[in-house]
Amino acid sequence: MPVQTQLHTVDGAVRDAAATAEAVAVPVRSGPEIDPAYADGLAGLFALGAADLLAHEDAKGEPGEIVSAPFRMGDGITELLLFGVGDVSPAALRRAGAALARRFRGRDNVVAGAPSGAGEDALAAFAEGLLLASYDFRIGTPAKKPGAETISVITRRTAALQRGAAIARAVAVARDLTNTTSVDKSPQWLAEQAGALAREAGLTMRVRDEEALTTEGFGGLLAVGAGSPRPPRLIELTYEPSGGAQDGRRAGGAQDQHVVLVGKGITFDSGGLSLKPNEGMKTMKTDMAGGAVVIAVMSALRAMEVPVRVTGLVASAENMPSGSSMRPGDVIRHYGGTTSEVLNTDAEGRLVLADALAYADAELGASAVVDIATLTGAAKVALGLRHGALYATDDALAGDLLGAGETSGEALWRMPLVEDYREAIDSDVADVANIGRGGFGAGSITAALFLREFAGERPWAHLDVAGPARATSNEAEVTRGGTGFGVRLLLRWLTSRAGQ
Repeated sequence: MPVQTQLHTVDGAVRDAAATAEAVAVPVRSGPEIDPAYADGLAGLFALGAADLLAHEDAKGEPGEIVSAPFRMGDGITELLLFGVGDVSPAALRRAGAALARRFRGRDNVVAGAPSGAGEDALAAFAEGLLLASYDFRIGTPAKKPGAETISVITRRTAALQRGAAIARAVAVARDLTNTTSVDKSPQWLAEQAGALAREAGLTMRVRDEEALTTEGFGGLLAVGAGSPRPPRLIELTYEPSGGAQDGRRAGGAQDQHVVLVGKGITFDSGGLSLKPNEGMKTMKTDMAGGAVVIAVMSALRAMEVPVRVTGLVASAENMPSGSSMRPGDVIRHYGGTTSEVLNTDAEGRLVLADALAYADAELGASAVVDIATLTGAAKVALGLRHGALYATDDALAGDLLGAGETSGEALWRMPLVEDYREAIDSDVADVANIGRGGFGAGSITAALFLREFAGERPWAHLDVAGPARATSNEAEVTRGGTGFGVRLLLRWLTSRAGQ
């Protein structure tokens, strides 16, 4: 479900904004020090005084820290929240906004003062935190304390908050798609959701069904989806910047760029005939998180005024065991003719991505290709739950993605494409095997090397987000379940490409 909380900007003093609010929040910088823009407005509101309250609570103004006290406003009682904003950086304000959003839950009308002196990126990050931590996904009984109905932000800089809100709502799209249960979420359902979003965002769309996939030779998608009664789909979304080439020339050559995003869209992964244990299946409704990110990013491009052409490909299938399932030992002919030997049917994500990457290389003329997938448990073991693994064939592309991740709060760590490990995926009967042979380990690296076989010579990056795509608890702007990891960093990367 979309984020229900609405952000509004208001221009005025703290006292005026607090007159009808259930709670009012004022920023505190490291020190602690009440933000100078709000210090006078707090004078005399309550007996103890803001500085004395901070000293009493041993507050330091750190991001996410909140000190509260009640005060009388007219005939009612309003809660004052003094919230830490640290150094007023984007990371600090994103965390501060998330902490406020969690304190605001269950209320209808609250006010937060935007820190004075914050940059545009920092204010956008503040909006992201306020909205992302307000997100809920529930089937049945609503949350006992839903996100605040309205958060009024004291600032005149509306554009920055609107940008942050647009990013947050795109993340919520990815979370919704990821969190939807697989009893409802078939490849066709995912295509229908993408279609609805495409119409709203002014995108063109093509969906290849099983007949088209067979005719055009998408053998990986067909093999992975063969065991399910719900057939695979290849979803293709295309965004053209408003104004076409003329706008591109003004942007410094952006009209010559064509970025292709590829997402893994496995709507449920049982492992196929190489069946997962029960515990391993419980989170597998989220195995299409990469595809959800691609759809969500595409849905936000026009609102974000991204200056480059972008195509999004989502390779979607359901990996189920049945009499028609692919078998260990089968050989698949992928789009374009490269063959792969299936040694483990639970290594299915790379098989569908291979088709999409080969198609992007052969047909789309991309200037850069980036795929994103919950691909390997090995990446999760290596990097944990907050970092995505980045593999890339181009140093400039890798550097840009690392920078976008750092700025957006979705950190990546570059991993090596070790040439000595390439022989691990040699096959006796096909061009490549879908898992590495014993004695090598490095499961995330060998999976990336498999994908590289299909990406061609153009700049390519692979994001393995098996760790950060899912969360088991709430932390800062992250909520339990699908996180939408990758939406913010890819939008940041795409909006920064105008001058490249």
